[in-house]
Amino acid sequence: MNKIILLLTAGVVAAIIFFVPPIKGLGELAKIIFFHVPTAWVSVVAFFSSAFFAAKFLRTNDFKFDALSARAAKLGFVFVLLSTISGAIFSKLTWGAYWNWDPRQTTIFVLILIYGAYLTLRAAVVDEKVRAKVSAVYSLLSVLTVPFLVFVLPRMYFSLHPSPISSSGVDMDAEVLIVLIAAVVDATLIFVRLMRR
Repeated sequence: MNKIILLLTAGVVAAIIFFVPPIKGLGELAKIIFFHVPTAWVSVVAFFSSAFFAAKFLRTNDFKFDALSARAAKLGFVFVLLSTISGAIFSKLTWGAYWNWDPRQTTIFVLILIYGAYLTLRAAVVDEKVRAKVSAVYSLLSVLTVPFLVFVLPRMYFSLHPSPISSSGVDMDAEVLIVLIAAVVDATLIFVRLMRR
């Protein structure tokens, strides 16, 4: 699996540098989306994975599922931070400020607080059984906020954040879309590999 990930990563990087044309209206700056979108995607996958393993732990009391739930949440937290940082860089380059309290930035900030609290909770509880049960319940409750904070609330208000999806479909050149999908697959495989570590 490591070789596949390395080859795919190398292919995606080469395609971004040599194959993908400048993106309409944004030029070369917008190539940060090939990092930003995959990291945002993986954070959502990771948070749902954490909840899935939390539910498995509550059903079985098998601590391997607690460990997997915690690992997924930690990885999700890292990926959502990477997505937020790359989004802030894009924001600075295009709108002149790292942070605008745009609806999408605000909801992602709330998501960071929710999962930061999860990690703090795990660190604060000493008893392994209590920590596993409380963390599992917290993970299951937290994941309910993810769809609303990532997909629903930001679309309810005016946002500076570009949206590649319009009423007529995906508003992206085919080359850009293909490389973006490859980057998302690559980031997902990296997450899977880190989970199986």
